[in-house]
Amino acid sequence: MKRHINILSTIFIGSILAACSSGGVKTGTSSTDAKNVKVASYDKVFQVISGSSIIGWEGSKPARKHHGAINLISGELGLKEGKIVGGEFVIDMNSIKDLDLEDTIYNAKLTRHLKSADFFEVATYPTAKFIITDVKPVNLEQIAWEETTGEIVPTHTITGNLTIKGTTKSITFNALINFAEDKIEAKTNQFFIDRSEWNVRYGSRKFFDNLKDKFINDEIGITINLVTSQRND
Repeated sequence: MKRHINILSTIFIGSILAACSSGGVKTGTSSTDAKNVKVASYDKVFQVISGSSIIGWEGSKPARKHHGAINLISGELGLKEGKIVGGEFVIDMNSIKDLDLEDTIYNAKLTRHLKSADFFEVATYPTAKFIITDVKPVNLEQIAWEETTGEIVPTHTITGNLTIKGTTKSITFNALINFAEDKIEAKTNQFFIDRSEWNVRYGSRKFFDNLKDKFINDEIGITINLVTSQRND
């Protein structure tokens, strides 16, 4: 286990340096067509604690990167006989913010741009959504550790439908899930999605020619820190 942690730390530092210096493309979590959502009955429901739950993001272009956070509006995990069998989460796209720019003018400018039609068009699409379609124990032997950034050793593989800007795609990622009697917490290492698959096109070489070194990588790094408490009703 220590060997894995050391390897992951080295890869994380190396990947960040590569992104900063060359705008290098990272391997993303592949998306597929949306999955059917099974109707499941729950014997326990755990609600998101919004103030404690956060989604982190990272974007990069040649010689530069930015990172920030997005808040959850609401969400829940549904359990049956101690296993997660469903869940749905609403993401507040209006809450998107940058955390690395100290200059308030440039910070505000970047935030406005991310909310504009060039990127997430929050005036039209104020929320995003993630609906769980499958949760199963992780197979550590099948994890591509060299493509992972972070030191979390996951316990589960989560598949779900992610809707951004009215487009829904199925994605799969790994998470460490801790179960307690009245609380469930989930954390992920950084994984990547291809923003162009959700029609976020600004600066993408898939849609625009002659960008030269002014392109923005399609890959967005995502981290999830989810905290929930049991709902009593």
